[in-house]
Amino acid sequence: MPMTLPDFESAARHAVEQLEQKLSIIYTYHSLKHTRDEVVGMTERLAGLEGIDGEDRMLLVTGAYFHDIGFIQRPENHELIGVQYVNHVLPQFGYSPAQLEVIEGIILATRIPQMPHNLLEEIVADADLDSLGRVDFWNRSLALRSEMAMLGIYFTDQEWCERQRGFLRQHHYFTASAKRLRDEQKQNNLNFLLERCQECCPEVNWF
Repeated sequence: MPMTLPDFESAARHAVEQLEQKLSIIYTYHSLKHTRDEVVGMTERLAGLEGIDGEDRMLLVTGAYFHDIGFIQRPENHELIGVQYVNHVLPQFGYSPAQLEVIEGIILATRIPQMPHNLLEEIVADADLDSLGRVDFWNRSLALRSEMAMLGIYFTDQEWCERQRGFLRQHHYFTASAKRLRDEQKQNNLNFLLERCQECCPEVNWF
């Protein structure tokens, strides 16, 4: 008998509903919009560009939908919480142990520092930090700073500039498609960031 395919549509809907109903509003960066519109959307785009289809694509996008589900519980080690969650929930939607193992790797690939081990994991890692190479980078940076403040983690302007500068400089996209789409704008974003930092903290040489 042929193997029954997982009910991907219901699993994706479950992830969205959980984030919609249970994720705290303090997450101004790691929000439902981040998962559904940014990460899932870019994962789909990169999957197409990188030639991923069939079961691999289904598992990849499933992982994208669930990659931040752990934030419902707490931000610390949310990826590990997410892995526990999918192992508990996704069998109800027909996912096999082997498929769950692939999804676990996809979720864990979004941990910082990112260390993906295969193309599927590289795609979701790139999709998760897609905003570094988009024109809305600065607004997303401010959203992240606001979220951290809501969690009781505060930065001076200089500290935030140093943190963002370091992160942008050390980051690299993994897939050829993300590099082609985002590297140029990411460099523009770094230049813009350094200019803003120079304006707010002129005592530091940011360049």
